[in-house]
This record gives sequence, C-alpha cells and structure tokens, in this order.
Amino acid sequence: MSERRQLSQSYGAAALVFLAASVILAFPWASGRVTVPWDAKAHFQPQFAFLAHALHSGQSPFWTPNVFAGSPQLADPQSLIFSPFFLLAAWLFPEPSFALEDGIVFAMLAMGGLAFIAYFRDRKFSAEGALLCALAFAFGGSAAWRIQHTGQVMSLAWFPVTLFLLARALDRRSALWGAYAGVSAAFLVLGRDQVAFLEVFVLSAYAIFRVFSDDAKISTAVAPLLAGAVCGLAIVAAPLALTMELAAQSNRPAIDLEGALRGSLHPASLLTLVSANLFGTDGPLKDFWGPPAASFGSPDLFLARNMCDIYMGALPLVSLIALARHGLPSTREIAFFSAAAAVLLLYALGRFTPAFALMFHVPGVDLFRRPADATFPLGAILSILAGFGLHIAAHAPTRPPLRFLAAALFALFALAALVAWSKDHLTAALLPLAESAGFAALAFLLFAFAPRLAARRYALIAAVGATMTLDLAFNNGPNESTALPPEQFDVLRADTQNDTIALLRARLAATAAPDRRDRVELAGIDFHWPNASLIHGFDQEFGYNPVRLRLLEEATGAGDHLALPEQRVFSKLYPSYRSTLADLLGLRFIATGVPIEEIDKNLKPGDVEFIARTKDAYVYENKRALPRVLLATCASRVDFAQMIEDGVWPDLDYRASVLLEEPPVCRHSHPEPDAASGARIRSYTNTEVVIDADVPRGGGYVVLNDVFHPSWTAEVDGERAEILPANVMFRAVAAPQGRHEVRFVYRPFEGLWRRVTGR
Repeated sequence: MSERRQLSQSYGAAALVFLAASVILAFPWASGRVTVPWDAKAHFQPQFAFLAHALHSGQSPFWTPNVFAGSPQLADPQSLIFSPFFLLAAWLFPEPSFALEDGIVFAMLAMGGLAFIAYFRDRKFSAEGALLCALAFAFGGSAAWRIQHTGQVMSLAWFPVTLFLLARALDRRSALWGAYAGVSAAFLVLGRDQVAFLEVFVLSAYAIFRVFSDDAKISTAVAPLLAGAVCGLAIVAAPLALTMELAAQSNRPAIDLEGALRGSLHPASLLTLVSANLFGTDGPLKDFWGPPAASFGSPDLFLARNMCDIYMGALPLVSLIALARHGLPSTREIAFFSAAAAVLLLYALGRFTPAFALMFHVPGVDLFRRPADATFPLGAILSILAGFGLHIAAHAPTRPPLRFLAAALFALFALAALVAWSKDHLTAALLPLAESAGFAALAFLLFAFAPRLAARRYALIAAVGATMTLDLAFNNGPNESTALPPEQFDVLRADTQNDTIALLRARLAATAAPDRRDRVELAGIDFHWPNASLIHGFDQEFGYNPVRLRLLEEATGAGDHLALPEQRVFSKLYPSYRSTLADLLGLRFIATGVPIEEIDKNLKPGDVEFIARTKDAYVYENKRALPRVLLATCASRVDFAQMIEDGVWPDLDYRASVLLEEPPVCRHSHPEPDAASGARIRSYTNTEVVIDADVPRGGGYVVLNDVFHPSWTAEVDGERAEILPANVMFRAVAAPQGRHEVRFVYRPFEGLWRRVTGR
C-alpha cells in the first residue's frame, strides 16, 4: 500500500473516530434526556419556531408582530433567517423540536471539527493531531460551556470551514476554492456577532500573512482572494446593511468602554484550563466561588459562571505545554496562530491588561459588550496549536519532554490549589483538582507513549479518541449551565397544555373584534417565558432580545428581558399599567409571576381586573385597552421627544384623536347621522396589514398601533401614501372622506435602497 494511501486512510480513520466520539458526547441532548437551556430555549427556540410557522403558513418571516410591538426579524442577527441549516430545518419541519435545535448546533460543531481534520490533512500534520484538534474544538472551551449561546456557536462552527477553504485556495492559488471560501466566510459573517467579528480579523490577518510569507508570487493570490471577496460580499451585503441600519435605530448602537470592560475575562478563569470544575461551575450556584465573585475583587463583571470556563481537556493542555517547550515558531503557520492566540487572550482579558483599551479604538469593537466572547475563537486556535503539539510529540526525532511536562503540570495544579487556599475554598477545590489530576496523568502517559503508538497503525488515533471522549464526557458533560430537563421548558412547545397559555389564548379569542388585536405582557414568570408569544402566535408589547428599537425603549422603558419582576421597568411616558400608552398599545392581558402590585407600585385598586391564579402566574385584564386600528378625526401637533422627556400626554380621547409631529391644526369632523364610520382589519399577517376604513366628512387618519419603522410602506386604494409617526411610536396614514382600503406593507429592501440613495 502506498504511503499516500496510508495517510489518506489515517485521516479517514480520524474522521470516523471523531464522528463516533461526537455521537457519544452529544447523545444526552440528541436522546432528548436533556436540552440546551437558557438563551438556546428562551431566545433561539422561539425564533426557530416563528421562522418555521411563518414558512409553513405562507407568510414572510421578515417581520414579527409577536414581540416588542413589532420587530424587524430580517435585520436581527439572531432571527436565524440567514442560518442555512436552521432555515432548511424550518422549511422541512413545521414544529421544530428541542432536540432538532440542539442537534443542528452539535452538527455544525461536528462540521467544524471535520473541516479542521481536512485542514490538518492539507498541512500534512498527523491524523492523531487532527483528531485532537477536532475534539478539543467541538466539545471543549466555550463551544462546550457556552453551548446555549446558539448564534455565537454557529459563528464559531464556520471558522474551521472558512480557514480550510481559504488555506486551500492560497495553497493552490485557485479562484474556485477562493469562491468557496468566500461563501463560507459569508455564512460566518451573517452571524453578525462579536465572535464572527473577531474571526473575520483572524482570517483576514491569515490571508495577509499567507500572501506575504508564501514562496509564490504575491500576484498569484489576487484571483483566489478577489473571487472570495466577490462571492462573500454578494451574499452578505444586503443583510449586513440591514443590520447596520437596525444598530443605528436600536437601543445600543455602540457600547462605551466602561460597559465593555464589565464583560472582561478574569485572569483566574484561565485556571479552568487545568480543572473544569475548579470553581464549582457545574454544581449548585450557591457553591460557585470563582470569578466574578466578590472575593476576586471584580464583583461588577457581568458574566455568568459558565462564561468563565474554557476547559478543553487534559490532553490539549499537555500538548500546548509540550509545544511551548519545543518552541512555538515550529512552522510559519503555527507561529501565526500562536501570535493570534496571544492577541485574542489579551482581548478577552479586557480590563485586566492595557491592551483592550487600545483595541477598543479599532472600528467595530464598540459594537460589542463582552471581551470574554473572544474565548470562542481563542478556543479554536488553541485547538490547532494543541493538535500540532501532539503531532510534534508523536513524530519528532527526540522523545517528548516528559520532565518539563511533569514539572509544568505540577506547577499549574499547585497554582490552582494556592488560589483556592487564598480564597478559603481549598476544601471545595480538592475533589475537582484530584479528578483533573487523574485525567492529566492519563494524558501524560499517552504523551509518553505517543511515539510508540504512532508507529502502530491507528493505535494513537484510537488512544486519542478514547482519552478525549472520556475526559470531555466527564468534565464537559451535561450540567446546570448546558443541559436541563426538557420538561422545564414545556411552555415553549406549540402543543403545550400550560394553563396560563391556555387561558390567554381563550381570552384573546373572546376579545377579538374587527378592529382589535389585543396584546399581552408576560412579566417576571421565568427566564424562558418572555418570547413564548413567538411560538404561540399572540402579540406582546415586550419580549426578550438584547437589540430593540430605540423608539420603543425610550417610550416604554422596555428592557431586553422580563424574567424577573424587577426587570419590568416603567418610563415617564409609560409610568404604570394604568396609563395612556398601555391603552394605546392594546395591552389587554397581563400575566405576572408575582402579584402585579409588586411590579407596578403606582397601581390603585380597580385599575386592572384580576382574572385568575394559574400554576405559573397571576393574570389580569386591562379593559381600557384600545383597538389595534383606530380612525382619528382630530390631529394635534406635538413634540414627541419632549413628551418622552416629560412623560405628559395631552388630555384627549385617543379613540378619535391622534398626535402627530407635523399635522395641520387640530380639526374636528363628525359623520352624518346614521352614517358608518370607523376602521376594521380585513387581514393581518406578519408583513402586511389591510384595513377597511369608512372616513367621515372632512377626512381623517387611519391609526395602526404597531411600532413605527421606516421600512413599512402604505397605500390608500392602491396609491402610495406617507406613513406618519403617530402617538409617539405608532403609525398613521391620512385618508380622505369615503370608503378606502388602507394597506401597510413591510418592504425592507426598498426601504434600505431609498435611504441609501436618498430617494
């Protein structure tokens, strides 16, 4: 058998072992025994369900009326519209299950692992090193401990694919492979999060490095890079422009330095490379003692405990130590990735080095709030370095530096014990350290015998696969941060029997009318409740999303979440559930996890009517809620910005009056006796609302109480009409006397083109 064929079979064996290990490691989730919790269920599962429901009902998923009084899904990076795997699954399955969502994420990580194996093959690094890299990448570091951050994990999964394709394009100076790399890079960029942002920098730096360090002429790199740029930009241009526009219209177009520094990774968190559960990360929250605990001097860090865990396995740790001993600049490419790892580490540490304050001046950095998110690409690059370290150890002419490895491991474990002792948690740390020491000893033995095992066909591949699978299953397996019982999220199933949801559905059906589409609020019930309306198809005034329209937030005080009672914040313009804005929003039913008086201190007896106490919530009714569509015959000029600042509403009947910033002087008109007058909803879908209006003598305004957004257009009897911002945050269209069809249509691409060109 030729040497080339043997090598090919070795990489094939590594890929098979990786896939087998992936099935084992992902089985607790794939079997349905547990599910990825927190953001994966509270945010991404409802987005997934909304996408599927829209596609299977023949509607557009580009806008949703179900949260935040209306929200532009097309521009939202977390809507999954531009994720090809989720989009395909939504098209195939009308009711996405929890296991399907989890399975797609694990499959994407497996895709990334296989791409790394292909990358190692092209570099002629050993198959066992490729296997170590793939397993450490897919089931180690932030990929494992922050699996609930679905969007960032997807961005991470595209990195190895893009790197492999880009490297091959430059190896072969191939425009075709460059085009493939551009398409992959586009899917990475469409994540539109900080992980994608940092990966673009790494990949761009890699391309520049290769252009100037390769032996080939610089001019030969033009074709593959240009092909990649053209293909990538063709895919990302419009979505990226829409997202940038949303960022400008949102509550957080930029983050200040102080806000970003609160998301820094504490240096002590690096000790989780030594022991996954050193700080009690996978146990009860009350037993967790690691940063950002006050004992570490940084209680104002806004990071969950799992965000500070980056354990990749004992074997990658030993490999990294060995690589450091051999000398990191072993090859030019490894030297590049060593430098990239150092820069990403400095970025992740944020406030704890001067470096991030300098990096903050790089355009785009101020769009993101957590330097610690750099641990995602850092983990990917450390995986490459670890795989190369094993490659060197197994195939170097000299024996692995066993004494150096033993001394380094002893020093690291001693440092971890010293930190635990200094924080009065040595007793709590002893068991995790002892368990980790056992895996470190196993990794040390594998390293010691790596040259002998490498000489025997597939032996080292099997040993690496078994060692890593056992290690990662034990240390990075299901825990409170990454896996909870699916039953805990039953309210997010379309067929749930939850009594609160059933009650709200029944009440909404009972109050439905030609002019009404009442809204609901779900406040302070549980973390996964605020976006439930995306699954069950009713409308909320709020929801869960870090990115919201600034207009909505300024008017209502809407936060990104309503999981806890104290997260329900009121504004001057919306000081209470008993307020003009609550009525205009059509807020009819309110479900709260505590009695409503504990949330709204301004409520007086009788302001809202108590309906029922369900298993999860107290449910109330606001009978003053106004219809979704109104016909106003009086228009008054006001300054909306001043109203938001002062919180003062003019004393008007908002059933017949509307506030506009540029109307004619207030005028009143009345219909003839017995003449019909009013507005009724003929049809209401995600991106189109059709209203029949009977306008009295003198004309009036059709008011739609959905949030104003510049990409919505209007037509009156088929003729374009201007949409006016109304009542601070809603929409109005002027209509003459008579019967008319008023049509509101969401046209995001037309709106974007109009604003870009100024037409």
